[in-house]
Amino acid sequence: MKKFALLWKVFKGDLRVLWYALQHPDRPGWLIPVLALVTLYAIDPFNVAVPFVGIVDDGVLVPMALHLMVRCLPIELQHLRRR
Repeated sequence: MKKFALLWKVFKGDLRVLWYALQHPDRPGWLIPVLALVTLYAIDPFNVAVPFVGIVDDGVLVPMALHLMVRCLPIELQHLRRR
């Protein structure tokens, strides 16, 4: 249960950083299209057809993709979480 709580804390922090990075004027040009693709992947109709696979990808692959996006942001945007 502690690992799930830690994963949720990291995921929530990554979402917060990406939200502020989207609003920042110096955001990279790739951020909006990649975030849109990850969002479309998360709500893909395949999740309805095979529910277990949908839970696995939404619970593992989407948070990993968001964390990778945060790691690829410029340093000044990565630290928006702490403000």
